[in-house]
Amino acid sequence: MAFGHQKVESRRLLLREIAQRGPLPRIDLAARTGISRATVTSVTGELLRGGLIEEVPRESRADEASRGRPRVDLKVAGAAHLIAGLKVSTAAISLVLMDFEGAHVADFEQQIAPGRHTPDALAEEIATALEALTAQAGLSLGDVSGVGVGLAGVVDADHGLVYWSPSLDQRNTPFGTVLSERLGIDVYLDNDANLVAMAELTFGIGKNHSDFIVITIESGVGMGMVLGGQLYRGTRGCGAEFGHTKVHLDGALCRCGQRGCLEAYVADYALVREAASVGGVSLTMPTSQAVSTVLRAAKAGDPTAQTVIERAGKMFAMGLANLVNIFDPELLILAGEQMQFDHLYADTVIDDMQKLIVEIDKPAPAVVVHKWDNLMWAKGAAAYALEYVQDTAVEELADV
Repeated sequence: MAFGHQKVESRRLLLREIAQRGPLPRIDLAARTGISRATVTSVTGELLRGGLIEEVPRESRADEASRGRPRVDLKVAGAAHLIAGLKVSTAAISLVLMDFEGAHVADFEQQIAPGRHTPDALAEEIATALEALTAQAGLSLGDVSGVGVGLAGVVDADHGLVYWSPSLDQRNTPFGTVLSERLGIDVYLDNDANLVAMAELTFGIGKNHSDFIVITIESGVGMGMVLGGQLYRGTRGCGAEFGHTKVHLDGALCRCGQRGCLEAYVADYALVREAASVGGVSLTMPTSQAVSTVLRAAKAGDPTAQTVIERAGKMFAMGLANLVNIFDPELLILAGEQMQFDHLYADTVIDDMQKLIVEIDKPAPAVVVHKWDNLMWAKGAAAYALEYVQDTAVEELADV
């Protein structure tokens, strides 16, 4: 039993290394992983026979002899599995289809009715969107090995449980199970901001950093945190709820039902709600348009709009400073729909943050703006699911 477990772990480690660093030769695999050359040869042979990796000709270098057996590298076999990733936002589902190597196959976006949905109704919307996505590539839903799903709210990723989400009309919902049963496919559910952090770690700004924090500002405020190169979720699977940290005792009402949350001052719905008395702003107009109207009014000197925007900036600066004081990250990444506006990363906001952090003789963490679109969020969800599909694939590999 122990030997079998060790073999699976070796397969998993080598496949992950090939996926992250490949193409590369067997000798490099041994050096990078610390696994003996003989074991690398044996295990990669199993992965080759199982169709999970493939050999590709290695480009010859000037310092390498041309005689003898042709040199080969190992890479992931893209055709081995298909993985879908999707993000559920306020009025749309954005989806991407990737192969086992992480290459883009197809993408699709489906509009949905704004507001809260029953779990079954949202699962049906997602199923319809996935069928349309796979049809674009001439495939069917049954060809997909796993689906990563990003959902706003408080999510226990380990159990697929949604404690609360603005997309669902019920709390404490086993939405991962509901969706998996509807699709007939393994579903890997997580908070959408965590999946942005996963995307940054996999192929974004955070790729070369072991400790960074991603803050997403859209219809809500989310946070994904990478510590020591790993996504942090907390002991209950729902850590890093930055938007629901408290910045004002008995303050403004948040959509989560509590008062004084950071989100209740910074999110787009909060800006529109607070500035509804500004001329030209209506609670019934599209949110992005309403936020633009509020910002224009503030720049034009409207006192109400200026108060709302200034307060949002100060609250956001306070929140960022608290993160730096607690976690001391290498990098802060600001992402999301509101990054098309500059009020939350204006120089005054960053200056206020720096004034509130602990002073030492080293510079404050860099603050970088990354204007992700919904497709990139979906790619983060697919990258998240890809790791699970890799693990399942090596576990199910026959001992051949």
